[in-house]
Amino acid sequence: MRPTSVPLEQIYVPIKLRKELEPAKLESLAEDILENGLKTPIQVRPDKGRYVLVTGLYRMNAMALLGEETVEALIVQPRRY
Repeated sequence: MRPTSVPLEQIYVPIKLRKELEPAKLESLAEDILENGLKTPIQVRPDKGRYVLVTGLYRMNAMALLGEETVEALIVQPRRY
């Protein structure tokens, strides 16, 4: 599986993943990404013309904090129960 560049504006964050982000942790991660690059891509799944975030809420927000318009993501399939 290869990472793909995904526009941040096309990523939907489901309610169960939404939470209050710790500003210090977010800024620290953004600084690390700025110095070393994004080491681990986020994971998203396709859904009706957009992507749904699976993992990587802090990484996605850190990229937005840095002013990036896209983020490297692994596109995964929805879980089947």
